[in-house]
Amino acid sequence: MQVVLIVSGNLSFLNWLTIVPSVACFDDATLGFLFPSGPGSLKDQVLKMQKEGAREARPTLNYGCMMRQAANLALGVLVAWLSIPVVLNLLSPKQVMNSSFNPLRIVNTYGAFGSITKERTEVLLQGTASPNASAPDAVWEDYEFKCKPGDLRRRPCLISPYHHRLDWLMWFAAFQTYEHNEWVIHLAGRLLANDAEVLSLLALNPFADRAPPRWVRGEHYRYKFSRPGGLHAADGKWWIRKRIGPYFPPLSLRDLRGYFRSREWPYPEPE
Repeated sequence: MQVVLIVSGNLSFLNWLTIVPSVACFDDATLGFLFPSGPGSLKDQVLKMQKEGAREARPTLNYGCMMRQAANLALGVLVAWLSIPVVLNLLSPKQVMNSSFNPLRIVNTYGAFGSITKERTEVLLQGTASPNASAPDAVWEDYEFKCKPGDLRRRPCLISPYHHRLDWLMWFAAFQTYEHNEWVIHLAGRLLANDAEVLSLLALNPFADRAPPRWVRGEHYRYKFSRPGGLHAADGKWWIRKRIGPYFPPLSLRDLRGYFRSREWPYPEPE
């Protein structure tokens, strides 16, 4: 299952972190095919040690052994009984994550997501050199991120096991408004200054080797994959998008001076 998730590009770094410790759950016989089995090999030595240990071991059933088996059985029944609401929660369309269902806290739920949205919305950051952001002839140019959807003709990327943190946060920002994600406005201010540190996190700066943009805005779009064999796919487009509306209005550095000061953020100076 973890490999399937890695191939899909979903939370791939977490999948790798899950696979590594899970190897310890397999016994020697299951993983034996990974090692050479010739005479004198490590696998051969382990098999001999196991055979010798099996000959020397003489299990005897005594009172203490019976009590331990009874305790193990009782614990298993208890865990199975307490797991019923956990399994029902797992099958529910509205899962509750990171919660316990009993005061003993023996079983619980843990996870990053209880459910995944069926629609993909994205925030596109755009800049313009036009002195008037409201002018009909203002040309808005897109900033491209390293992996998240933007350019309709760019193939979805597979970055496992690397994790593009900014792209990840932009995905979450699209679920809410910029008031819930003030860091997006901070990002816009840094783009207005052509900040080299922030631009290093992006795949394309449309204002490279040029003066910084006078205005930056956020646009909200709904993305979905183009249909194989459809008109969009034939045109080389991986994505189809529809504008939802503005995410945040056009901003200039002058507009943001008070905003940055109120939050004690360092005011970006154009480079």
